[in-house]
Amino acid sequence: MTSKAKSTDRAATRSAARLAAVQALYQMDMTGIDLNDVVAEFQMHRLGQEVEGERYHAAEAEFFHDLVDGVVREQRRLDPMLDQQLAEGWRLNRVDSILRALLRSAAFELYIRDDVPARVVINEYVDIAHAFFSGDEPKVVNGVLDRLARKVRTEELPPTAMGEG
Repeated sequence: MTSKAKSTDRAATRSAARLAAVQALYQMDMTGIDLNDVVAEFQMHRLGQEVEGERYHAAEAEFFHDLVDGVVREQRRLDPMLDQQLAEGWRLNRVDSILRALLRSAAFELYIRDDVPARVVINEYVDIAHAFFSGDEPKVVNGVLDRLARKVRTEELPPTAMGEG
């Protein structure tokens, strides 16, 4: 296998892990299921499996676990950062639960996983937003994550968009 093919495979398994993490975080939010239980359920029954006639993509299990565990562990730090990026008068707890799970997972990656370039994180989660929403939500995700990235990844993205084309 060529290094380009390995890179493409890794990107695909990481994309699948991100999508699964958003779904797992949503499930935890809606049902109150325990972190370990939801991770075990996804790893045993969803990641790379066929569920209700649909095949789930193979996902990088370690990356999936790191995202879900990290969001739960860092949520008290992530939520206030996300609140600051939302439109005035909005709070994360008022946002749609799928959108909330998506923003938390992305914020964790931007804040903690500096091994993943900020633009990759933003693009990946905008793509996930498109999978769930057909309205303005993907634009909201893009705006919130761009503002957050400019605060926590100043070495990658300048603090303001001035001068960008």
